[in-house]
Amino acid sequence: MTELFREVDNCVTAPQGFRAGTVACGIKSDASSKDLAILASYVPCVTAGTFTTSGTAAAPVLLCQERLKDGRTQAIIVNSGNANCATGDPGLLNAYCMTEFVATHLHLENELVLCSSTGIIGRQLPIEKIAAGVKQIELSREQGNAFSEAIMTTDTHPKRIALEFELEGRTVRLGGCTKGAGMIYPNMATMLCYLTTDAVLEHEWMQNELRAAVADTFNMISVDGDMSTNDTCLLFANGLAGNTPLNALHPEAETFRKALRHVMEYLAIEMARDGEGATKLMTVLVRGALNKADAVKAARAITLSPIWQCALAGGDPNWGRIVAALGASGCALQADRYDIFIGDVQVTRQGIGTEYEQEQARAAMAGSEVTITIDLHLGEGQATAWGCDLTHGYIDENTLYTR
Repeated sequence: MTELFREVDNCVTAPQGFRAGTVACGIKSDASSKDLAILASYVPCVTAGTFTTSGTAAAPVLLCQERLKDGRTQAIIVNSGNANCATGDPGLLNAYCMTEFVATHLHLENELVLCSSTGIIGRQLPIEKIAAGVKQIELSREQGNAFSEAIMTTDTHPKRIALEFELEGRTVRLGGCTKGAGMIYPNMATMLCYLTTDAVLEHEWMQNELRAAVADTFNMISVDGDMSTNDTCLLFANGLAGNTPLNALHPEAETFRKALRHVMEYLAIEMARDGEGATKLMTVLVRGALNKADAVKAARAITLSPIWQCALAGGDPNWGRIVAALGASGCALQADRYDIFIGDVQVTRQGIGTEYEQEQARAAMAGSEVTITIDLHLGEGQATAWGCDLTHGYIDENTLYTR
């Protein structure tokens, strides 16, 4: 954290003008668990978004993509416990009904309301329960953290953060929360992520900035290599801070860009750390690649290797598994040039195993965070990816999943 940014509480309701509310309406098997949440602004927001590239995208994704065409929204309703995916026309109708319930409850234009769903695929939403639940929700600025908890499914803890900083001498805030612990291999954004700010942003610029930040954060994490059908990342800007609209030419645009990257990287890392059954966070640093695209290929290949994830779980510094994943990644490399480090322990030099202390390598694998560094010695390309170990807990979670 630089001196530019100060952490504040309430994540998505930290920026002025945003409020949230939650309720347990009986979607999840545990009837006492909060499973329905609303996030809204007092005024319409300029809104940008990225979504799953899955060919089986869920109904809420289709609704959001349609309503974001003019880049203007004011609220979103999110349910957990049911993905509303592979539900056909009834599922799409239910997604639109969810937004109508909120529009009526908050006296908003229906077209300004979005929706998201997360949970089990293939079940129709209990729309009557949602209708009743919406009527019970009371919104307040103090409910941002509760919102971040109500959207969870297999997550073991909420992922949330908010920053306060200055633009043109004005106090501005940016908050965010996300959920995701399994089916994490995004190619857009990841799972469900909501970002809010009271800054004034020009739509085209914020869409470009969101997409670029997604590429370096959410698109660089993996738990299991499976893309979700519901991946959604949204940035709402209500402009109540009153600054001059930010765009590429604004002299303080870089300040907001850094804040956005900080928030999104933090949330991405927390998702990788909280992977289903995970006990270790894996960070893979690749440098010296021919270009950035190759660095991305190499870094992601390591986080995607099940055999290396298993070695990580067992604390086994079997670097041959890293070599195998690197060679299969498709990045340009020369077999007699790359170096690999596990923590501070160099295990290969110029493509050949080094003489190192096995106990030191095991010690580097023993902690809750393990860093792998690869230098390809080919160019200036670099990238960072995050993942986790693969344990029996992942199997348990995905054979007993009823939430």
